[in-house]
Amino acid sequence: MTDDRSGDTVVVTGLGAVTPLGATAKDTWSALLAGRGAVAALDEPWAAELPVRIAARAAAEPGELLDRVLARRVDRVGAFGLAAVREAWADAGHTGPAGTPGAPDPERVAVVLGTGIGGVHTVVHNHEELRTRGARRVSPHAVAMLMGNHTAALAALEVNARAQASAPATACAAGADAIATALDLIRLGRADVVVAGGADSGVHPLVAAAFASMRALSGRHDEPHRASRPFDRDRDGFVLGEGAGVLVLESERHARARGAHRYAVLAGAGLASEAHHPTGPRPDGGGPAAALRRALADARLDPAAVRHVQAHATSTPAGDAAEAAALRTVFGPDAVPVSAIKSMTGHLLGAAGGLAAVAAVLSLSDGVVPPTLNLEHPEEGLGLDVVRDTPRELPAGPAAVLCNASGFGGHNVSLAFTRLTRLTR
Repeated sequence: MTDDRSGDTVVVTGLGAVTPLGATAKDTWSALLAGRGAVAALDEPWAAELPVRIAARAAAEPGELLDRVLARRVDRVGAFGLAAVREAWADAGHTGPAGTPGAPDPERVAVVLGTGIGGVHTVVHNHEELRTRGARRVSPHAVAMLMGNHTAALAALEVNARAQASAPATACAAGADAIATALDLIRLGRADVVVAGGADSGVHPLVAAAFASMRALSGRHDEPHRASRPFDRDRDGFVLGEGAGVLVLESERHARARGAHRYAVLAGAGLASEAHHPTGPRPDGGGPAAALRRALADARLDPAAVRHVQAHATSTPAGDAAEAAALRTVFGPDAVPVSAIKSMTGHLLGAAGGLAAVAAVLSLSDGVVPPTLNLEHPEEGLGLDVVRDTPRELPAGPAAVLCNASGFGGHNVSLAFTRLTRLTR
């Protein structure tokens, strides 16, 4: 049921992240601006027989992020997601869960956290226990840990969210999809506060072997730090990463009433389905172009108001080409500065959209755009103003930043953030 809170402006009041570059959003942001890559060779014994043996490991292990008992009762993806949620919730100014003094009404707090792969570590480990040691060795926590809503459920318990808890499973668009859903929940008056984003942990032999089998991964073993190279003519696939990216979103009315710090406005979202192929994008970029246009329309923004786009840009030949075509179509050639942070973090799969949103918000808040690494030979006819090697200043004053996410199955999401001074047409 909607009420007189519907239609309110939605603002970002908290940020959290666990990534290959850092165990917090702050550390990750500093590393992004420093242009520090996290891709490295996998030296674990299980990686020796894999066709691809490079990845971007998270900067901290579950046991470093959570207490020992809890770390054993959550999947790796849940540990990353819960740590990012805790950081974002505290960053939003909360010292306790909803319902405690100074915290929001739990009936008005929701959680939407997406994932692409989910609890694969739990699934494979417990299957191996079943196969080699029998049914009694399967963990009593396995079901809760392997479910796709594992991270969302943990987060709802953590912050005492009783309005809603859901978990989009829209592949690598899941984190951004979750944020778009959160925007609707607040606009419709169904929640005042939503914890939203994504978490994933795809650095696993099964996941690596599966992606390698379809030739989606880079095989640049001799130079791992140069393997993720979005928009470069010599790109040969993406690099697996892992982690989480989370926002706390809030109605501006609610944020003002409690005197919360506001990073930016989530002004709009656009979603599009390609209905084209299970894993491949439309070559003309029609899917991401439609999502971009819908995000601009939802935010009531003219394309000329956009000062930066945080691209999905995974470093796959087909995906980067389709997104570049979409950006040229919507904005014109070389019209807007573009960054591709996966050149440093690798691809966090379902967490990628959440992390891209964190980066977009911090670009607006701090007035700087992170660089793209390894773009040594731009693809012929690229037609994009890619921010290369060093950060670039974002112009002062009203500005909009968009971030893109796409996923297997033809899922496309674009999110439009603005500075607190809104830009409307």
